Amino acid sequence: MLARISANAWLQHIAVAVAYALVFALLREVSFSHWFLFAGLRFGALLLVPYRYWPALLIGEAGPLAYTAIECAGQYGWLWGAFFMVPPMLFAMPVAAWCRRRHRLFPTRASTNINVFLLSTLVVSVIWTALNMATLSLMQLPPGEALPYQGEVAGWYFVGFFLGILTVVPLVLLVREELLTAGLRQLWSRFSESRLVMDTVCLLLPSLALLVWLASSGAGAASQEARVAMFLPVVLLSLRHGWRGAAVGGTAASIAVVLTMPKLYDNNTLHAQVFIAFTITTMMMLGGRIAVLHEREKRDKADAQLALAVAQRNIYLGEMQLRQTSFALEQMSGAIQASYTQLLGRLRCLMPGTDERSYYRQAAVTQHQMYRLADSLYPLSWRERGLPAALREGSMPRALDEAGITYWCDIHDAGLSELSTSIHMTLYRLACEAVALACAKRNVSGIRMRLRSGSFKGRRWAVLCVDSHVDYERLARVRWDELIPALGGSGLGVGALKDRATVFNGKVRVRSLADSNRISLILFEPDLV
Repeated sequence: MLARISANAWLQHIAVAVAYALVFALLREVSFSHWFLFAGLRFGALLLVPYRYWPALLIGEAGPLAYTAIECAGQYGWLWGAFFMVPPMLFAMPVAAWCRRRHRLFPTRASTNINVFLLSTLVVSVIWTALNMATLSLMQLPPGEALPYQGEVAGWYFVGFFLGILTVVPLVLLVREELLTAGLRQLWSRFSESRLVMDTVCLLLPSLALLVWLASSGAGAASQEARVAMFLPVVLLSLRHGWRGAAVGGTAASIAVVLTMPKLYDNNTLHAQVFIAFTITTMMMLGGRIAVLHEREKRDKADAQLALAVAQRNIYLGEMQLRQTSFALEQMSGAIQASYTQLLGRLRCLMPGTDERSYYRQAAVTQHQMYRLADSLYPLSWRERGLPAALREGSMPRALDEAGITYWCDIHDAGLSELSTSIHMTLYRLACEAVALACAKRNVSGIRMRLRSGSFKGRRWAVLCVDSHVDYERLARVRWDELIPALGGSGLGVGALKDRATVFNGKVRVRSLADSNRISLILFEPDLV
């Protein structure tokens, strides 16, 4: 049946007309003089239904109106009946078309311009109020009956249309955005995890239920105060969730006020409805601005995460380039040694034995220096056995040992292997930078390094702590000129440490203890962007 309707354009229009007529007639049954829920259905359909179905909507609305007009024409006059059966939707179509044209109401596919919506709601409410007043002026009343004061009736109509639209349409716009953002399959899961839904269930509904009970069981001023106080949950939800909170809270508060109505034309209820309508309008305007600020903050946060991801990727690419350079230096070292040995072999008969040994020694020193340079760029122990071996046996620990500085490294391996390669690379570079910073003032004779890792709320972290202390008797024997170039640090100080740690959402702290200086830092596993 559904496939047949979707394949036939005429059946689609008939289905739209019938469905709209049924819902319209149902909402008219629960509406009254100053609360027109069908106005929300009418305007919401014009904002969301494609243009090609607008004739079907007109026919669907004209059906219930024509039935009422024919049934009551004998009592109020056929002229009134002729005007009554004209669908008011027809006069709101230019406003709805203006809202939808050039993306005024929907700037993007899944966003809403609240200011445009509120302006169009005001204009449509005025148009429909004027139309109803014109129709009412044509009504022929039985002898002895008179219409109420027209200004009061116009106020009823305006509040009814305005509040009816605010009760229905914002909630529909909210559901529309969620459907376009997540899809129908994920809608229920998103609602179950939404903070707005949680606040609605745990805060809004209980507070409104309490106020409804107070307004229904109280009398006089207490009952009216309970009605007016229904704006407070709307304000709270708006401040926390923007216009979406105002939409949900406004719908619930509007229904709650009607539930406390003791009689049809109750002035206290009307006053409470006016106040609720003012609150919804104000909070939606404020909430629209809050939503813009939230969206801007979200976009800035995403841009910052993207920038960090690019920086992390560049660090990884830089390490890979250093690795290739290290391989190239090792190959070049072997080639130079082979060429040097071949050259000395051919010139052996032309030089004394002492010169030959000095040349071989010089060649060995050159090869060793190139090996140390390659190892400082990308340690061989790191390639073969990972970060713990590099921190315990790599070029930096050997340089400290050869220079005469005691070095001890304590690594807690649990969870360290679960960290990414980028974190391992950054930890090694930061360790070298921290050691170089500790040795920069040349008042260090011993270094102790500790490395820990763990997990917090599913996110991995690593903490590196470098303590440096001084023994003046040992300090005099430290060979600084050979040490500083071999540590592999940039020599740019604390700023270089902080900049590199910031790329991984890390922090660096430098402080002086009683008998040592400490450089501590923490890094976090990068988030997926």
